[in-house]
Amino acid sequence: MPVSGVSDSDRDGQTVTEFEGSTEEAEAALLQAAHTYEHSLWKVRRREVFKCSSRSYFIRLQNRMATYGFLIQLAELVHDSDAKQLDRPAT
Repeated sequence: MPVSGVSDSDRDGQTVTEFEGSTEEAEAALLQAAHTYEHSLWKVRRREVFKCSSRSYFIRLQNRMATYGFLIQLAELVHDSDAKQLDRPAT
């Protein structure tokens, strides 16, 4: 749903980190990212981490000037049209 007054570029998702491993390892890496993510904020004074599910967290960061909220989610890449398929012969 569009948010009034927010440009499309501000709502775009971004990759925080890439990870290869089991589901459990990926969920642990996501939790670690929730505890360390700072976006581009300077001097984070308070961090609140809210668990939405084992695959998503809402982070509230506060610095001297304002409070910011970020939703980070675990996502699995299931298709990439630019991926190199070196292991399969061309058909």
